[in-house]
Amino acid sequence: MRLIISGGGTGGHIYPALAIAQAVKERVPGVEILYIGTKKGMESKIVPRAGFAFKTVDISGIDRSSMLKASRTLIKFPKSFFQAWDILTNFKPDIVLGTGGYVSFPVVLAGTFIPCKTIIHEQNALPGLANRNLAKRVDYVLLTFEEARKHLEAKRIKVTGLPVRKEIMEVNREQARKNLGFNKDYFTLAAFGGSRGAASINRTMLEVIERYKDEKVQIIWITGELNHEEIQSEIKNRFTADKMRCKLHISPYMYNIEEALAVADLAVCRAGASTLSELAILALPAILIPYPYAAENHQEKNARALLQKKAVDMVIDEFLDGDTLYKRIEILKNDREKLKAMSMNIQKEAKPDALKDIVNIVIKILA
Repeated sequence: MRLIISGGGTGGHIYPALAIAQAVKERVPGVEILYIGTKKGMESKIVPRAGFAFKTVDISGIDRSSMLKASRTLIKFPKSFFQAWDILTNFKPDIVLGTGGYVSFPVVLAGTFIPCKTIIHEQNALPGLANRNLAKRVDYVLLTFEEARKHLEAKRIKVTGLPVRKEIMEVNREQARKNLGFNKDYFTLAAFGGSRGAASINRTMLEVIERYKDEKVQIIWITGELNHEEIQSEIKNRFTADKMRCKLHISPYMYNIEEALAVADLAVCRAGASTLSELAILALPAILIPYPYAAENHQEKNARALLQKKAVDMVIDEFLDGDTLYKRIEILKNDREKLKAMSMNIQKEAKPDALKDIVNIVIKILA
C-alpha cells in the first residue's frame, strides 16, 4: 500500500495526520507513507522528526485582511496543484488522505484526477470552502462533528471523531496531581490559548488571578511563548508569590499538558477541534473563547455546537474582560452540580475509537 497524507499549518491538522500515519504503519506491514506539507509550516519540522518521508508544495493560507493579499495567495494555487500532481504521479499512491489546512486542498484535489482513492477528514462543525468542494469529489468524508454533515454533499460520510494523542488517552489523574503538587480538594482551573498563546485570554487571566490571589484555588496558566516574559514581569510587579493563597503554575508551554487537563475542574481555552476532542475524552468542561480570526469563524461554530448540548460555556472574544471571565468561572466553581452536568455532556461527545475507526476505513477502502 502507498499512502499520501497531507495536513498542515497548525498542530491541530498535523498531529491527527501523524497519528493516522503511525497507526496505518503499525497495522499494514510494508506500507509506504509520504507526507505532503509546506516548507514554512510547522509540519516541515514535526513530520521529518516523526520519521516520515516529507515533500512540499508552495501554498499559503488566504490572507483575508485585503483583496490584494487574498489575490496573491490565490495566484499560487495553480502552481501548488501541479506540484502536487507531479508528486502524486511519481509516488503512485493507492490513497490520498487530507486532514485539513490550506496545503491539503491542492494535494487531495490532484488525487481526484489520478487512479487512487481519496479521503478528507473535516474537523469542524462548519466545513470550510475547500472541503465543501472536495467533498463532492472524494471517495470518503470523515467528520468530527455530526453538525458538519448538513453542509456537505458526498458519496460516503461517516462521523469518526478526531484522533487524540496517546498521552491524553492514557493520563493518570492521581499521578498527574502528584507531579504538579496539587491538592485534590481545591478548585483547579487550566487556562491556555495554543502554542503561541492568546493575547485576550492572557490579558483577562491577570485580572482573574487578582481576584483569586487570596483564595484556595489552583491555576495552571499556559501563556504561550510570545508574551511570556512580559506576563512574568507583570505577575512579579502585581503579586507577592509567598503571600498568595492561590497556587499558580505558569509556563510558556507545557509538554505534559495532558496532566494539566487531567487535574483541572474547568478549562478556559480556544475552540479548535483538537482541543475540544481532548476535552471530551477527559470529560473536562470549559469556558470557550473562540479565536475570532479563524477561517469562516469555524471556532465559534464548534463552540456553539457544544453550547447547544450544554457541554460548555462560551464568551465571544470581543466581549471578553477580566470581570466577565471571573463571573463565569465563579458560577461554575460554586455550582458543582452544573459543572458535573457539563462534564457528563461533553464526555458524550468523546470518540475514543476515532483513530481505530479511521484506520479501519483506510484499510477497508483498499480491500
